[in-house]
Amino acid sequence: MAVFAGAVPASAAETPQPLCTVKDSRLGELSGLVSDGAKFWAINDGGTKVQVFVLGRDCKVQKVMTDRTDPFDVEDLARTPDGRLWLSDTGDNQKGRLTVALLEMSPEGKVTVHRLTYPDGQHDTEALIMDKAGTPYLITKDILGEARVYRPSGPLASPGPTNLEKVGTVKIETTDTQGGPVGSIGSVLVTGGASMADGSAVALRTYTDAYVYAAPDGDVLAALQRTPVRIPLPGEKQGEAIAFDPDGTLVSGSEGVGQPLRTVRGAAALAAQSGAPAEGTTGANVSSGSAGDGAGLPVLPAAGITLAVVGLGWFGFSKLRRRSRR
Repeated sequence: MAVFAGAVPASAAETPQPLCTVKDSRLGELSGLVSDGAKFWAINDGGTKVQVFVLGRDCKVQKVMTDRTDPFDVEDLARTPDGRLWLSDTGDNQKGRLTVALLEMSPEGKVTVHRLTYPDGQHDTEALIMDKAGTPYLITKDILGEARVYRPSGPLASPGPTNLEKVGTVKIETTDTQGGPVGSIGSVLVTGGASMADGSAVALRTYTDAYVYAAPDGDVLAALQRTPVRIPLPGEKQGEAIAFDPDGTLVSGSEGVGQPLRTVRGAAALAAQSGAPAEGTTGANVSSGSAGDGAGLPVLPAAGITLAVVGLGWFGFSKLRRRSRR
């Protein structure tokens, strides 16, 4: 499967509007976000214990759900219709983890660990999409914009590990949207994912843009083969959080104390109007572990790629050092 993002002009979407500002120092590394329309659940990047912050629509922390489980590098957050929260402990800047994990938190705050293994080596993954049936999809962060899509090959085990299978590739082109910590290369790096509670739309984001896909039948793989709406999210310091309100409003957020949550109204409806199957895509029945053929890769000069690799290496190292001091 090859999916080309950005086919719908960015001008089709509204400009992001500030909703509130995250001022609580405990949420200085906002990385994952979900919404039920009345409140938000939010997580930090990394951490030494499980913490989920419950926020009002004013961005003030109302409650903190905690568990002593010590994750390696939590990056994203999802919520299933039964009220369970799913923390994606899948970050791997140094590509050295033998397993990654999903941390399942019950509404009462009990955490169950589900370890996972990739079929083709290590990946740094910051995006999680849960379909309405509770199947998780992990989307990798790739410097060339060729993000791989994985899902468990069978029911999740605890503690596992459960084998993952590769089921597709999402290809993202560079954009001129300003923002993020690593320059223009940040426009192809997938940093978060989200799904509507009813499964009718899904979204991926980079440091600079969001891509919203219609999913009328709730099928995530089918949705990722449709033409998305690209929504620029300019000026976010380190944009990693993305969520949907139940009415289809898109919500985005960035790391950094004092950064706003911003909304784009009608994002899901816009994708539903535009979401025809993308040209050049194949069916969703893709063999696991297959490598992409390189078609549609963003055109990046060799010098630019080298600088990007160096920059990302330093960025990842600095984040690793920051976590080690906790």
